[in-house]
Amino acid sequence: MGLRFACLIGEAGISLLVCLALGGCAVGPDFKSPDAPSAASSLSYTPTALPAETVEASGNAGVSQRFAFGQDIPAQWWSLFHSAALDQMIRGALQQSPNMAAAQAALRQAQENFNVQSGSLLYPSVSGQLSDTQQRASAVSTGIPGGSVFNLLNASVNVSYTLDVFGASRRTLEASQAAVDYQRFQVEATYLTLTSNLVTTAIKEASLRAQLQATHEVLDAQQQQLVVIEKQFALGAIARATMLAQRNQVAQTLASVPALEKSLAQTRHQLSVYAGQLPSESGMPEFRLDSLQLPQDLPVTLPSALVRQRPDVRASEELLHEASAQVGVATANQYPQITLSGSYGSAATHPADLFGNGAGFWSLAAGLLQPIFNGGALSAKRRATIAAYDQAEAQYRATVLMAFQNVADSLRALDSDASTLKAQVAVEALAQETLQLITRQYRLGAVSYLALLDAERSYQQAHIGLVQAQAARYADTAALFQALGGGWWNRRPVAEAPPTTPADPAN
Repeated sequence: MGLRFACLIGEAGISLLVCLALGGCAVGPDFKSPDAPSAASSLSYTPTALPAETVEASGNAGVSQRFAFGQDIPAQWWSLFHSAALDQMIRGALQQSPNMAAAQAALRQAQENFNVQSGSLLYPSVSGQLSDTQQRASAVSTGIPGGSVFNLLNASVNVSYTLDVFGASRRTLEASQAAVDYQRFQVEATYLTLTSNLVTTAIKEASLRAQLQATHEVLDAQQQQLVVIEKQFALGAIARATMLAQRNQVAQTLASVPALEKSLAQTRHQLSVYAGQLPSESGMPEFRLDSLQLPQDLPVTLPSALVRQRPDVRASEELLHEASAQVGVATANQYPQITLSGSYGSAATHPADLFGNGAGFWSLAAGLLQPIFNGGALSAKRRATIAAYDQAEAQYRATVLMAFQNVADSLRALDSDASTLKAQVAVEALAQETLQLITRQYRLGAVSYLALLDAERSYQQAHIGLVQAQAARYADTAALFQALGGGWWNRRPVAEAPPTTPADPAN
């Protein structure tokens, strides 16, 4: 009866250890994704409601844009500009960009680090040992005159496992998984940044190309006017000062051309680098404003969904998750640690006897480690992790605020851009009409040259301003899609680039 009772106690003890190992509590806070800001329940990102659609203007990029709140964003949002060259360039850049390759490599590294920790924390440590020791024993210990030399062969398997009673291992793996998810959202953020940079740089190129064309058109008109003035001067109809003033005007306009050409060339270089190419490589398409179509329907994510769709916000949330898990790790380290270990093997002085009868041995052991005094180090470590969590929480809230500001700024910019373009169209039309009228009156001698010079300057400024207003609508449309997260949730995750094999330094 006593033996049976002892066996039952032993079985109960083993069952208790298994339950503690598999179902022990994980101390520390259980992470929960933060809720969206309370103000995000409304349908507006701005203090005052936006109009349902923007105003319309004549000419290029003058179409009215409608804000479609609640409509989902397509994964390839840049396709809404209806440019085959832009789409082809972006697809190629996603395959060649070193920034994308670096982000994907960081994700693979985080995944392998998680595999390392899961292998070492979830499973027992098993190691095999084989040794052959030769030693000389003294005559005193062996009783043999002159001593004795013999070999000792040892073959054994050792197993050890630390029970995760208070969840230190689970919290460590939770933090490691959060680090993997952080890198995953960093890949999506890199994808969004790259595509947005490509679109906005292509728009900038188109704008500079249009400004350069507009400047040449103004320059041609001024040079034609200079020919007339020089003929009038040759006939003695006007003073030399008038001719010099016109030449000066032509020279000033001509001087603005190199700056535009430099900006255009640098923009092309930047576009090549974004696409993963050297600036000297050929094959990059040229972009013009009239080759881009302004999207008329603008899908706008609801404010309540923004925090789940911005990759930078999701990445910041995973940093918060990791900080929360580290609090659990620091808390669990204050509790006892139970380790089970065992070994089985055989030992003999001759190889033939290594696995014979009487050569085997085994051992089982259980150990408990309880911190008693460490100068307050463990408590300080836990307080430090709590402070790190508070920091991560504040940074998360700052990221959320910035996300809402980006969307609000883009929406207001689009509404303002449409009004600006409408006004600029009117300004450019009036400036052109005024210049034509003043030119005819000047040739008839009805107005002074100063009036003509002023009209030329006004038209030049209005013409360039019109081009810039057109480009602003395209650029701010792209900025809105970037601010809303870019629709990454409507496609499969970005495929990881295959790992490369490092070069052998010896070769």
